[in-house]
This record gives sequence, C-alpha cells and structure tokens, in this order.
Amino acid sequence: MSNVQSVSEPNTHDMARALADCAREPIHIPGGIQPHGFLFCVAADGVVAQASENVALLAQKPLGDVLGKPLSAVLGDAATLAIEALASLDAQGVPLYVGSIDDPRDPRLSPLAIVVHRHEGVAFVELEPARGTADVFASMYPLVRTFTNRLQEVQSVADLTALAAHEVQRITGYGRTLVYNFDDDGNGHVIAEALDEAYPSYMDQRFPASDIPPQARALYLRNRIRLIADADYAPSPLVPALNPVTQTPTDLTYASLRSVSPLHVQYMKNMGTWSSMSMSIVVRGKLWGLISCHHASARVPPFEVRTACEHIAQVLSLQVEAKEDRAEAEYRLELRRRQSQLLATMANTDHFIDALANDPRELLALTNSTGAAIVFDGRIVPVGNAPDEATIEEIVAWLDSTSDDIYSTDDLAAAWGRPANPDHAGMLALSISKLFRNYVIWFRAEVVRTLKWAGDPRAKLTSLSASLSPRKSFDTWTETVRGRSSPWRQAELEIAVEFRTALLGIVLRRAEELAQLAMELGRANEELEGFSYTVSHDLRAPLRHIVGFADLLREMESAKLSERGQHFVERIIGAARFGGKLVDDLLAFSQMGRAALRPQSVDLHALAQALVADEQRNAGERPIEWHVGDLPSIPADPVLIHVVLRNLIENAVKFSRLREDPNAPAVIEVSSRPGDGELAGQCVVYVRDNGVGFDMRYVDKLFGVFQRLHRAEEFEGTGIGLASVRRIVERHGGKTWAEGELNRGATVYFSLPLTFTPDTNPRDESAMAAVARLAALSTGQPFRPVPKESGADATGEPNTSDGADAVRR
Repeated sequence: MSNVQSVSEPNTHDMARALADCAREPIHIPGGIQPHGFLFCVAADGVVAQASENVALLAQKPLGDVLGKPLSAVLGDAATLAIEALASLDAQGVPLYVGSIDDPRDPRLSPLAIVVHRHEGVAFVELEPARGTADVFASMYPLVRTFTNRLQEVQSVADLTALAAHEVQRITGYGRTLVYNFDDDGNGHVIAEALDEAYPSYMDQRFPASDIPPQARALYLRNRIRLIADADYAPSPLVPALNPVTQTPTDLTYASLRSVSPLHVQYMKNMGTWSSMSMSIVVRGKLWGLISCHHASARVPPFEVRTACEHIAQVLSLQVEAKEDRAEAEYRLELRRRQSQLLATMANTDHFIDALANDPRELLALTNSTGAAIVFDGRIVPVGNAPDEATIEEIVAWLDSTSDDIYSTDDLAAAWGRPANPDHAGMLALSISKLFRNYVIWFRAEVVRTLKWAGDPRAKLTSLSASLSPRKSFDTWTETVRGRSSPWRQAELEIAVEFRTALLGIVLRRAEELAQLAMELGRANEELEGFSYTVSHDLRAPLRHIVGFADLLREMESAKLSERGQHFVERIIGAARFGGKLVDDLLAFSQMGRAALRPQSVDLHALAQALVADEQRNAGERPIEWHVGDLPSIPADPVLIHVVLRNLIENAVKFSRLREDPNAPAVIEVSSRPGDGELAGQCVVYVRDNGVGFDMRYVDKLFGVFQRLHRAEEFEGTGIGLASVRRIVERHGGKTWAEGELNRGATVYFSLPLTFTPDTNPRDESAMAAVARLAALSTGQPFRPVPKESGADATGEPNTSDGADAVRR
C-alpha cells in the first residue's frame, strides 16, 4: 500500500460540523430492517401491531392482512412459543432463542430461527436464516470447541486475539477477520488478523475514532453482535412507520436485523467490503474492542454460526479481562514492593527529602519515570533526568493553580502551553500540602511513536458540504507522534496516591515528635526564665554589698594597704560592678519574654534625637558625626523600643573607636526605609557606623546571648544587648539582621510592622503549629514554608510579580 502524505487539510469548521452531524445520526431508529430476515412487533394479546414490509413475502399475502391479526396466522404453532417466551422475559434488550421452523414459503429453503426480546415497552419477534430446526445449542458447541480447548495454551492478550481471529474466520468463512481494540480517544488499533490471500492486510493499522462515532460505539456496547449481510441491500421499512403502541419510531437498538446507516454502507464499499459482521469485546463494562469480519461479496452466516461467534467474543472478553487484571495485579505488587522499600528507607532517616534524593533508583522506579523533583520547605531537589530549577519553579507555580492532589499528563507541552521538551514530555505531580508549595513530581521522556493509519484520519470526511460522506482512501498513512511520553497507567496513578498517603503519615509522625519536643522545650524555657529571673534578682544585693564594702575599704583603709592591696581592691570593685551590670541585663532580658506588651504610637524620630542628645552630652574625645534621617511613628511598646534604639546607638558609639586614626570622626546614621518583599507592610529601621565592623562569616552569632565578635578587653559589654534587641523586635512581629565588613563599619537592621502584630511566644506553640512548621523535616536549614500562589491567570502563570521567586524564598 502507498504512503499517503499529501492529503490537503479540510476546512476545520466544515469538518467539525460534518462530524457533529455524523454523531447526531439517529442510527437506533432507522425505520427499517435488512431484508434477509423478518421482524414483528407484537401487542400483549399476540396481535401483530407492526411488521417489516417483507413479511408480506413470508406470509404470501398482503401486509394489511397480517397487521392486526394474531402472530399465529403467519408462524402457526411456533407463535405460541414466541408469545410465552416474551411473557417470561424480565430483562430489557436480552434476546431469547425460541426455536427454529421451516420457512412457510418452501420447506426446501433455509430454516428460520425465532428470537424474541423486549425494549422500550415493545415486544419483538425476529426470524433469521438458520442451519436447521434442531437444537441450535447442540450444533454450536462443535463450532467453538477448538477455540475453548486452545484457551489454556495462550498466555497473553495478543495470543488470545490471534486465536479468536483465526477461529472466527474458520467458522464463518469470511475473507478477513480483524480484532482491534479502542484507545482512550476511541481510535481503533488492529492487533490480530486472519485473512485469505486476496484480501489486503490491516495488521497494526489504526482507524480514527470518527470511523465509529460515539452513538455507534454505544450500540456496540448494548447489542453485542451486528451483521450486514449485503451492502447493496434495500431496507425493508416498518409498517406503519410509527409504532401503534408508543406512537414513536420503533427503537431497534437490540434488533439483530436493524438497518444500518447509509454512510456506513458506503464506508464498507469504499473498503471493498460487501458483507460484514462485528462482535463486541466488552471488558469491565466498557467497549474494549471488536471482532470484525469482512467479505468481498454478500454473505448470510446462519444463526448458529453467528451465535457461536458471539459466544467466542464473550469468552474472549472474559479472558482479556482476566489476563489484563492479572498483569495489572502483578504490576501493582511490584510497585508496592518498590514503595515499601522506599518508605522503609525514609522511615529510618531524619530527613525524608534526603532519603528520597539519595535513593533515586527506587523513587523513579516507583512510577517508571526518568526524572523527578522534590519541592519542599522552599527547596528544590532534582533527581535523575529532571528539568533545571528555574523550569521546575515555573511548573510548580502553574501547579499551584490546580486543586487536585494528583495531576498527570503524557503531553506536558500541550497541557502547560509551552514548547515540548523531549526529556520531560510527561509529568505526574503529587501535592503534599493544601496550603504550602510542597510537591513530588515525576517526569517521563518522550516516546517517539510511528502510527500506521488505514487512510489519512484527517480525510475522514472528504466532502466539505453539509452532507456527510465517508472517507474513500484506506491506503496506509504513516504518522510520527512526538512530544508525548508513554501514558501513565492506572496502577501508577494509584501507587502515587498511596505514596502520598504514606508520605503524609511520615510527615505527621515527624511533626508529632516535633510538637512534643516543642512543648518540652517550652516548659524548659519557662523554667530557665524563672531560674534566671530568680538568680538575677537574688544576686543583685550581694554584688551591691561587695561594691559598697570594697568602696569603704578603699576609703577607710587605703593608707594601711600596700600598692598591691589597693590594686586588688580596685579589681574587686570593677569585677563586682560588671557582675551587677550583667545581673541587671540578665534580669531585663528574662523580663522581656515575660512582660506583656503595651503598644502605643512611638515617634521614632523624637526618640532617636533624644538618645543622640544623651550621647552628645557624654561624648568622649573622639568626635562623632550624627545623621538622623526620616523615622516614622509606629505602634509599639515605648519602653522596649527605647531599649532597642539605645542598645544599637550605644553599640555604634562603642565600636566606632578606630584606633588606626583616633582623630578621624566617627559617622553614625540612624534612619529607615519601607519594607519590601516578605517585609512588605513593615518599617525597616537601621543604625549604621563606620567602626571596626565584623566578619560576615560570624553574623549568625551576632544576636546570641553572651556571643562576642571582638575581645572583651577591647570593648566593654555583657554580650546581651543585641540578644535583647532581637527578642524585643520578634515579640513585636519584626525581624533583625546585620551587615558588616572588618574595619569598614556595620549596619544593624530591625523591622517593625506598621500594624501592631505581636509574634506568638515560642513556648506557647501548639502541636498543630508545629505540624505547620515541619521544621524537623528540613535538612538543618531554617524552615521556610512557601505558600501556594492564590491567583493565577488562564495560562497558569502567577499574576504576582514575585510568584516564580517564591520557591527561592
């Protein structure tokens, strides 16, 4: 067959309209039957209410003499069996074989099988050609015996369908028998074939879904066998056109003699087929595929043969379902084994992110993927052949706009609206949190597929007019599909959901441990603060006594003390005074975490000016240039904010002693700027000096209790000042940080909300708050939960300026 590549694209609008017309064709009420059999619609009293026009030939009298008369007038004693069978039927649409009779016209003609069924309140009696008048089931078993005996020999679905194709062709004598199954889009794929030499092969070719429109597939699901005996047949219409019982066109969904669409008949002729018979393969309640027989001339297989083929299709359906279920069950067991191993590794580590990243083989095998990405706590950990971090950030921002816990696609480019990347054509994403940007994402590489179509699927409707026309060409048309991965199997989606549940269990267990630890630390913190308060308070009096008695000793007995003794007294006084200052600072520090905040509007500019004036009155020999910038009024506790600014200004003065050039002026600036980014809605205040500065490698120690970045002999102080600053600012809901450079100065920043929002005391953290933080699951880094973007445009792009950067924060 030729490879057709030059078919012009039909007009899209006309094509869509034609396909829609095809899908709306009422093929279940064609108004007539195929003339190789006869049909009666019988009233409850056994009277013929409606019949096919060709019944006149069977009865050898005008049709008017049949309508309104008892069925027995045509079928004789067999009519009684048919009426009784109809009365016993409970299920709608289920055909029941009653028996076979000689043809009333001539006993030498083929016998007629009688089949009855009920549908939509109408009782049907059909007569079809049969082999004989003996028990049809006795003659059917020899036809299917070979097929049933060989079922034990085949192990795969492919072998099953091949066996079915050959047996159906042997039984029916049709020139070509195909077995094909439908994909999720309704396209048919020929997976088995048996044919005579004169017939072209369609093996491994595909038929577009438009060849069998949705309403036709729905009929195949309800009526499992369909015969077209002669493509040149003239339909035998039903008389009268409207059923006298329902006053509507008669629904022939379950009638085996139902006339078919003229469009389909022309389709058969274009294919070189004058007779066809199809049996449905139904798996798990869905139309899995068809056994389709084709013949180059008219052919009427006897009723027994059709029944045998229908039985083969039913057995094949059960076998396909069993083998698919078995293969799927084995695959599910393998996936669960991999999941168990992965979860065991995760359960034995403190940080589940590292456990996943350190075992990439099992993580990727869990969903048969080529790459993965773990997005958690503001981190992105790529695994295997994953996209770069910037691309992952964009994907995650897009996923934020979806509400599903699991999202999968085998065509990421089309779903995302971005150019295809062969390495990441498919994606399966798990959302671990409803609130935070935490995901596990798997990727699959592109699988290039070459599809052979039985004709160009774009040319299904060659006419661009409003009327329908079936496609004319069935020459092989080759299509190369790129940009798509292998589809995600149901077992893989299910194991992903199970993995998410198990992962949440691990996260919850870790969070519960964290919550318990947080509560224990809270109690210890309370006890420590109480202890420090008590000790600090009780030490104040002894230290004051030491200073007082040492002063008296120096004044009253200095003449009797040697120079060395006087030096000892001075050392005692200095050490006791430092201890007293340290105790005072400790007491103040402990009170900062216990005392209630009393917010009111604080004029930072006036406060800074007052503190600068105090420093100027106590200025030493070194000159200081003061620069006080714009400082707003903010809601805060005035006493504690006074402590913050005083500590920072005193530190700036203390560390501005540049020994290399003591005559050079010290420059100290106190100013502010609006907060941005995560500090939006806050005021950032800073104190900058040009003093000794510090090494940024040790900036984390700067705000710790008793932490020093300089020698105590060079700069006085207890090492508690900046720790107090941090505690006060955090209690106000703000943040502290610093920047510095050795011998070039330092800048200490703190932010305060423009609306008073005090921070929750850490010792009051609940278990749920601990779960939200999940700090125990991070890899030693500060916990930085990244909220999902609440707003996204139609393309999935966040409509905030810093949406993609949220992951980095």
